[in-house]
Amino acid sequence: QVQLVESGGGLAQPGESLRLSCAASGFNFLAYAMRWYRQAPGKERELVAHINSAGGRTTIADSVRGRFTVSRDNRQDTVTLEMNNVKPEDTAVYFCNVPYLKVGGTVGFWGQGTQVTVSS
Repeated sequence: QVQLVESGGGLAQPGESLRLSCAASGFNFLAYAMRWYRQAPGKERELVAHINSAGGRTTIADSVRGRFTVSRDNRQDTVTLEMNNVKPEDTAVYFCNVPYLKVGGTVGFWGQGTQVTVSS
C-alpha cells in the first residue's frame, strides 16, 4: 500500500539546521510531484515546498525562501527538506504529501507528519 514516512524532526535552536526526509513506497514515485507542508498549532496547513517529478523544478514558500531547499532522489524514492537558519516560527508539524496521486477515492496522500520545534 501507499506509504509516506517522514523522519528527521526534533528540537533545534534558532540558527541551526535540520534535515527532514520522506520515504515513499507503494506507488511509482518518479512519476509524481511531491510537497512538504507544515501546520503550526492553531494555524492552517501551509505549503512549504513543491518539487516536480524529475526534481528539476522547485517552488519554495516566501516564508522560508533562502533558508529551505527541497530535493528528491528518484532511485531511493525519497524527498528531503533541508532547513537552514531555522527560526521559532518554523515550529510546526511537517507533512510529506503526494498531491496528485489517487488512492482509493481520494486525490492526494499524506504522511503522518514529523514535529519540528525551534526554541532556545
